[in-house]
Amino acid sequence: MLENFWANAAFSVTPTILVGLIFWLVIASILKADRTERKVYSEMETAERLRRDLERANAADAPGSMSTPPSD
Repeated sequence: MLENFWANAAFSVTPTILVGLIFWLVIASILKADRTERKVYSEMETAERLRRDLERANAADAPGSMSTPPSD
């Protein structure tokens, strides 16, 4: 056992600090992945909505089509 008070304190606190840092890194990476996934999903959803609106506009402009676009 170490006789120095400050060395004992450092050896006592070090594992807690290391576990805390690992926990923080894991949580930060999960939050970053979630944020990125939500951003990509939002971009995909916007692109699909634009594509759907273009298809509806083209269908409405086509000869012999109904005057109103079909509802969802």
